[in-house]
Amino acid sequence: MDLGSWIGRMARELRGFGARLAGETRGNVALLFGLSLPVLILMTVGGVDIHRASTVRVNLQDALDAAALAAARSPYVDNVDIQRVGMATLKANLKAYPNITLREADTTFVLQDEVVVADSKVDVKTLVANIFLPPYGKFMDDYLPVGAHSEVDRSSRNIEVALVLDITGSMGGTKLSDLKAAAKELVDLVVQPVQTPYYSKIALVPYSMGVNAGSYADAARGSIAGSVNITNAVLNLTGTQKTISGATRARPVTITSSNHGFSNGDVVWITGVSGMTQLNNKAFRVADRTNDTFELQSLNGYNVDGRNWGSYSSGGRVQKCQDNDCSITVTAAGHGLSNNDYVYIEGVNGMTQINNEAFLVGNVTSNTFTIDPNASALSPYTSGGRAWCAQPGCTWYAFENMYGDLTVHRVSTCVTERTGAQAYTDAAPSAARVGRNYPGSSNPCLTDTIVPLSSDRTALKNRIDDFAAAGSTAGQIGIAWGWYMVSPSFNTLWPSGAAAPYDTSETLKAVVIMTDGEFNTPYCNGVIARDAGSGSGSNASKIDCASTNGSPFAQGRELCDGMKARNVVVYTVGFQLAEGGEAASLMRYCASSADNFFLPASGGDLSEAFAAIGRDITQLRISR
Repeated sequence: MDLGSWIGRMARELRGFGARLAGETRGNVALLFGLSLPVLILMTVGGVDIHRASTVRVNLQDALDAAALAAARSPYVDNVDIQRVGMATLKANLKAYPNITLREADTTFVLQDEVVVADSKVDVKTLVANIFLPPYGKFMDDYLPVGAHSEVDRSSRNIEVALVLDITGSMGGTKLSDLKAAAKELVDLVVQPVQTPYYSKIALVPYSMGVNAGSYADAARGSIAGSVNITNAVLNLTGTQKTISGATRARPVTITSSNHGFSNGDVVWITGVSGMTQLNNKAFRVADRTNDTFELQSLNGYNVDGRNWGSYSSGGRVQKCQDNDCSITVTAAGHGLSNNDYVYIEGVNGMTQINNEAFLVGNVTSNTFTIDPNASALSPYTSGGRAWCAQPGCTWYAFENMYGDLTVHRVSTCVTERTGAQAYTDAAPSAARVGRNYPGSSNPCLTDTIVPLSSDRTALKNRIDDFAAAGSTAGQIGIAWGWYMVSPSFNTLWPSGAAAPYDTSETLKAVVIMTDGEFNTPYCNGVIARDAGSGSGSNASKIDCASTNGSPFAQGRELCDGMKARNVVVYTVGFQLAEGGEAASLMRYCASSADNFFLPASGGDLSEAFAAIGRDITQLRISR
C-alpha cells in the first residue's frame, strides 16, 4: 500500500471514530475526547512525518559521508576549498531527494588536524500533519529539521605503489589494450595532482623474459667488461717455407715441392699460388708423401678435389703449422684473459675470417694469446680489430647450448634473478648484484624499461601507452623488481625516484602484481636455463645448465614473503588465469589478504579489479 492510500484509509477511520464519539451522550466522554483529539491525531499521524524524517536522516548521512570523503580526497588544504568541494558533492548527492531543503548556512566542511569534519542540516516537509490539522501542524513549522555529522580521516601517509605488469607475448592485442586502460585508470586514482602535504607516487615494472633496467642496469648488475684493441694476428708456423713448383687438377690434388721435408699427417699452410688460387691461405693435411710430392687432405681427412679449380700456373709457398693446429697469435695489450677463457673477436681487417666468433684462448702472455680458427682459409691480417672477453660479466658470453654447440650471446640491459644469500631480500645492489641477461634472438630483451617512483601522471600514462607485448614469462623477476622499486635499499640507483624508509605510520608501500600466464623462464648465468618451460624460446639459445634458483613459482613465494614481512601491501591480479593453476595459486599466496586477490576474466573485469585496488590504496576511513 502506498503512502497516499494509507493516509486516505487512516482519514476515513478517524472520521468514523470521531462520528461515533460525537454520538456519545455522556458529557464527560465528549469533553475528554475534545481535549485529547488533537494530541491523539498528532501522535498518530505525526508518526508518518517522524518516520519520513528518520529515513531522510539516513539518506543525509550517506550523502554527507560521501561529500566528506570527496573533500578529504581532494588535494586542497584551505577550508574555503574544502567547503567548496564538500558542498558541491553534497548538493549533487541530494538531488535524489526533492522533498528536502538543504540549509546551506548550517552546512560546513572544515579541515581539522587532517580530519575533514562535516555538519549539515536539511528541512523535511511535514506531509501528514498539515493535511489533517493545519493549525496543529504549525507546531512543526511545516518542516522538520534533520541533521547529520561526519568525520573522515584524510590520508596522513605518503603512498608508494609499484605496478608489476605482464607484457609477455600472450598479452598481445586486446589484452594489452585492456591492461593499458586499467593501469592508466589506476594511475589517476592513486597519483594526486597536488603532492603536499603528502605525496602519492607510482613506479612501473613491465616484465616478460626479464626486466629491462635501462640506464640503471650497470648500477644494478655491476659494470660489464669491455674490449681491448688488437694490433696484430699471425699464423703460428714453424720451419722454413718451401717453394711449390706444381699442383695437379685431380682428386686428390698433388703438390710438387722439392725436398719439402714434411711427414704424413703434418698440417701445412699454402700461400701465393698463381692459377690454382683456391689453394691459397688455407690449411691442409699431408698424405701419401714422397721426397718431392705430397697429396692434400682437408683437416677432417677427406681428399681435396681440384678437378674443377683453375690450372696451376706458377709460384706458391708451403709451411708447416706449429703443433699441427694452425693457431693464430693475437696481440692485444692488456687483454686480461687467462688460459681456457673464451674471447670474442670483431672488426679485424684482412684476416676477416676470425671476426664475429668466439675462441678458446691459450698460451697467454700479458699482451698476446693464441686461438684456433674455425676456418681453414685465412687472409693475412692488415689492421684493427677488438678482443672481448666472453665469460659471465663480459659484454659477450660464450657457452654450450642444450645441443652442446658453442653459442655466443651479447649482454643486454635486461636483468635477471639475483642469486646467493640475498636472492630473496631487498639488499642494496652494491652489496648483492642482480643477475645479468644474455638473451638469444628467439627471446630478446623487452624494449620497455622500468620507471622509478614518479608523481607525473602524464609521463606514467605515456609510458604505459608505449608498452609492447613480447617474450616469455619471468614473473619472479618482475616481483623482485616491484619490491626493489619501493625499497629504500635501492635508492642509490634512482635518487630522484627514491623510496621512503620503511615506516607504516609515514608511508604506505604497495606492490600490484599482474600476470596472464604461468611463470616459465628461470636462468643460469644470465641465460635461460635448460629446465625452462614451454614457450621460453629456442633450445639452441638456452644454456646447458639447470636454473640456479630453481622453480620460478618457488622464487615468487620467497619474494612475496620477504615483501610482506616488511609490511609492503601486496595486491595480485591473475588476468584470465584458470582457478587452481600454479600461477593462480601463486597470485593467491602472494596477496596480503583474500580481498587483495583478483581473477578477472575479461577486460571489463580487469578494469574493475584495478579500480578496486586504486580505491583500496587511497581508502579514507570514516571515523564517526
